[in-house]
Amino acid sequence: MDEAGFTEVFQLASARERLQEHCPPHRRTEHRSPADAVGHVLASDVDANRAVPHYDRAAMDGYAVRAADTFEASERSPVQLEPIAETVEAGQAAQVHTGSAVPDGADAVVMVEQTEQRDDALLVYDAVASGENVSPAGEDVAPNQHLFDSGYRLRPSDVALLRATDRETVEVMERPRVSVIPTGEELVPAEETPEAGEVVETNGLLVSSLVTQWGGEPTRRDIVTDEETALREAIEADTDHDIVVTTGGSSVGDRDLVPDVVADSGEVLVHGVAIKPGHPVGFGVVDETPVILLPGYPVSCLLNAIQFVRPAVAWLAGTEPQSPPTVRATLAEKLRSSPGERTFARVRLEDAQSEPGRPPVAQPVRTSGAGVMTSVALADGWVEIPESREGIPAGETVSVTQWERPVHPVDDCSS
Repeated sequence: MDEAGFTEVFQLASARERLQEHCPPHRRTEHRSPADAVGHVLASDVDANRAVPHYDRAAMDGYAVRAADTFEASERSPVQLEPIAETVEAGQAAQVHTGSAVPDGADAVVMVEQTEQRDDALLVYDAVASGENVSPAGEDVAPNQHLFDSGYRLRPSDVALLRATDRETVEVMERPRVSVIPTGEELVPAEETPEAGEVVETNGLLVSSLVTQWGGEPTRRDIVTDEETALREAIEADTDHDIVVTTGGSSVGDRDLVPDVVADSGEVLVHGVAIKPGHPVGFGVVDETPVILLPGYPVSCLLNAIQFVRPAVAWLAGTEPQSPPTVRATLAEKLRSSPGERTFARVRLEDAQSEPGRPPVAQPVRTSGAGVMTSVALADGWVEIPESREGIPAGETVSVTQWERPVHPVDDCSS
């Protein structure tokens, strides 16, 4: 072991690759109505059951006509047509409203503004071409048109399209089932008033909320104390889930028992990743179920949940994780980092005090302190410093990852 107590420290990319090997798609599917399928991943391709629109419809309020009957119409010399209510024949017109069906025999719609009702006749003051102001059947979606590929995560606008094309159900992947186990003898439930030396448990709530946002189905367990038997029983009891996530107890101190428990029950594959904050993250396998070991410090827990739990949920659902949105900004102060270690520095975004159109300014909030949750709450994102750099100088244009902004579940087909 090295002086930090870790047998081997992995680079972030290699650690994620190793995790992916143990998170194949679970392949369980179910059928859901479009209204209940938002955020779910399609398990099969989807085609339209009917055209949209499924009839020729008026695109304007006005009168359905035969275009040929209006060719001589003008403001000075209107043509006169006979108003009728049903099938349109030569010399006739039928009143229509936007969205209503175009009557048989008609092939165009004259806008109401270009007509005048006089006695029993309709005067038309403008010529229209065949198909003008008409949305033909299938203009939006053709019959049997391919809509979505397997592996696509559905958005609200997508399910509206599914219903419009007469899809009553779709086959989707079940949400990956994620057990979240908070550990630590110092933790107390949020309902209790903590005494000196006690800490309100929040990591389990945080991770469970994130899992839901990322398309998983979390099961948040009660707090498990730092005792080997209790930890082993809690982890082994939930290996029927697709993945188990523990929070706390992942380092190498006397009370950090989770890595040893996972090693005794299965195998630890990674323990220690060259990232800051969050070095003590790890994962292993128990009864073929991946177990991710998140650190207990809140910022480290959040960062590593994003780096490891988020992609694991996507892989298990049969998709690739989508990166959080980013924005370009000018760094206000120098950021420091250690070579060989990837650093995630929290920053807030401020408007540039100069001409409009310039990128915002990235102001470091606090670059150290993995237990300082306010540094996350006050930040708008992080600047990622790669392993190859010792820092980033002030004034450099950087990419700020905005982890709190929702990512279209959804566009999850690409990383």
